[in-house]
Amino acid sequence: MWKKKSYFVVSLSLLIACAVWSQMGAFLVHILFGVNIKANFFKFCFSLFKEGTVYYFAVITLLNIVIAHSVLNTIFKIAEQFLLSRKLIQKLSVAKNDEKTTSMNEKFKHVNNKILVVNTDEPLAFTVGFRHPFIVFSTGLLALLDVDELEAVVEHESFHQKYYHPLVIFILQLISQALWFVPLTKWCYKNYKIMSELLADEHAINKMGTELSISAALLKLIKYCCADNTAPVRVHFSNEAVNYRLMQLVDPHETIPLRADFTTIFVSIYVLLILLGMTIVIV
Repeated sequence: MWKKKSYFVVSLSLLIACAVWSQMGAFLVHILFGVNIKANFFKFCFSLFKEGTVYYFAVITLLNIVIAHSVLNTIFKIAEQFLLSRKLIQKLSVAKNDEKTTSMNEKFKHVNNKILVVNTDEPLAFTVGFRHPFIVFSTGLLALLDVDELEAVVEHESFHQKYYHPLVIFILQLISQALWFVPLTKWCYKNYKIMSELLADEHAINKMGTELSISAALLKLIKYCCADNTAPVRVHFSNEAVNYRLMQLVDPHETIPLRADFTTIFVSIYVLLILLGMTIVIV
């Protein structure tokens, strides 16, 4: 169920991005190289106003700002992610616990052999990396969970690793921030994060044969985060995701609705209809 929905969400976001970015690209080609492209929304917007008027100047300024913001935001976010990833990898390398890393990879080699254990008392479990994702656990997590709970978390994170969820989530985040004027892109990003967690939990339950281990691990992590007031709480999934995950763990067969609200759908469809519909008028 969640697998098909996740494919739909990703496909919808990519489709919207391709439609809008292709129009922006065509317009930039027209501006920079003078290529006459008939079916272009941004060029059409200019044609609605007489050259030299205040309205014409306002439309030019507004559309240029929208395009510049989308392009610059995309470039900035990619560069920022690249730098943050490098810094994170360096920090993880410094904090690496060689003995426990070797032990964990040996113990769970039947599940995953790309596990890195770092020295910190805070229980951490996440998957990082785009091209070659790997799993990061902390010594605090190893001390908190028993063997079955730990294996369930390994199965959970292995699913994220196998399907490159860090990369997919970053792409959806990039689209939602660059195309902020299409609310559905943000809905796709937020809901895919939830769906990816539900899918990973579902995978762990199927592999373990029971939901008890992953449920116990999740509850221990929640309890730790609520009890630790000495430092800012770092949670690798949103509160909303936790609620949905608990609902699924309590009743795996219960349907959990993840619907976009009316305003999000209406505004997105309105923007896309204007964007795509007006190009047809030009042709």
